[in-house]
Amino acid sequence: MVAKVANIADHNPQIKAMEQVFQSQKRAFAAHPMPSAEERIALIKRLKPAIVRHQDNLVAAVNKDFGNRCASETLFAELISLMEAVKYYSKHVSNWMKPQTRHVPFNMRPARAKLYHQPLGVVGIIVPWNYPYFLALSPMLPALAAGNRVMLKMSEYTPNAAEAMKKMLAEIYTEDQVSVITGEADVGVAFSKLPFDHILFTGSTSVGRHVMTAAAQNLTPVTLELGGKSPVIIHESFPLREAAERISWGKCLNAGQTCVAPDYVMVPRHRLDEFTSTFRDVVSTWYPTVRDNPDFTSVINARQLKRLQGYLQDAENKGAKIVPINPAKEDFEGSGKLPMTLVLDTTDDMLIEQDEIFGPLMIVRAYDSLDQAIKHVNDRPRPLALYYFDYDAGRADYLLNHTHSGGVCVNDTLTHVALDDLPFGGVGPSGMGHYHGREGFLTFSKSKGVVHKGKVNGAKLLFPPWNRRIHQILFKSMLK
Repeated sequence: MVAKVANIADHNPQIKAMEQVFQSQKRAFAAHPMPSAEERIALIKRLKPAIVRHQDNLVAAVNKDFGNRCASETLFAELISLMEAVKYYSKHVSNWMKPQTRHVPFNMRPARAKLYHQPLGVVGIIVPWNYPYFLALSPMLPALAAGNRVMLKMSEYTPNAAEAMKKMLAEIYTEDQVSVITGEADVGVAFSKLPFDHILFTGSTSVGRHVMTAAAQNLTPVTLELGGKSPVIIHESFPLREAAERISWGKCLNAGQTCVAPDYVMVPRHRLDEFTSTFRDVVSTWYPTVRDNPDFTSVINARQLKRLQGYLQDAENKGAKIVPINPAKEDFEGSGKLPMTLVLDTTDDMLIEQDEIFGPLMIVRAYDSLDQAIKHVNDRPRPLALYYFDYDAGRADYLLNHTHSGGVCVNDTLTHVALDDLPFGGVGPSGMGHYHGREGFLTFSKSKGVVHKGKVNGAKLLFPPWNRRIHQILFKSMLK
């Protein structure tokens, strides 16, 4: 496969350079395959002061890519979260690296069994455009904690953020430790075909299938963080204004361009109008204007904007009720923005019901019983996140036990992703594998079982020839 990538590289200098970086990292790993805890912690800790030094440049770069990206959102959702992650991994990596003693059954003694965690080698991380810093560096940290070398392929949709990232990381890591790869889609395709020791991809389910297919040619293991239609269920007892505030915070962040953003909200039928009105009031209070409001992020590019507008047009043509939240009655033509918009009375044949929204549109639908709402979720592909609003712990446990999703927040949205000690990952069409926390360390490690035997070899009793008296006695005792 390396040879095939090299053939493509003859026509693209970026791919050729990427292949050279890959080979450099492979050589560096072979020369030093088991970095110490101190070395790993030192690499991890370099990131925090670098973020502090480069924060203004990082914020400005992603703002330029989006047309308008709220600076506070970039600081809060990306950079501050990463700085907390640096502290977390620095604290735990030494303990995670220690070999674990495992049980040895009587018939195998005398012996010792241990589990060793070994770095895999070179890890490839394919980064989406919506959170280019967090979704690059949050998997990079456990990969470094596990002792690996890392290559990051940044999205072609955020070229300025990619260059800002490349500049920052080049100051603190050598190219054979961590390298940032930029370029268009052809570079991304070639990246996925490299024989990495592990690939992590974050993005759409459709592209995830292509990445997995490419990785399969090299038998490269993959972690796929995909998406899907993350539901919200509000119990009839829950205060609607409280629900509207917590949901709108999760939906409006980054203008809904978040893989775990609420996609649709299920509300008790008799409270549907009340929720719609309350949600509109909350969003209008937070964003009295949208077009020129720096607090409300733009849609990333014209292609995504056209897709979202197409969802609205298709839904309206098929009978849906469109409720834009536009208190200042602004015209958004040419602005690159869409106001937060609720879509009611949807049907399964509408595009907005079939595809992940990934923007400032949200479906609101009625339900008549909690079991009916759960059935609606279970009848659809398993989502990356599920949100349930109810102060009754028993009902919350019932929902947790009767649904599948990558992660869950009870009485909140999004925050489970920011908890470093919780694994993050999808299930079924929303992904496979985990990162964050100890689970991330294990994802990027080979857990190798080892049996140690000393001078005394009890297995001699079992040596052939078979069916001796000692065999009969041992087998009889073991089969009791």
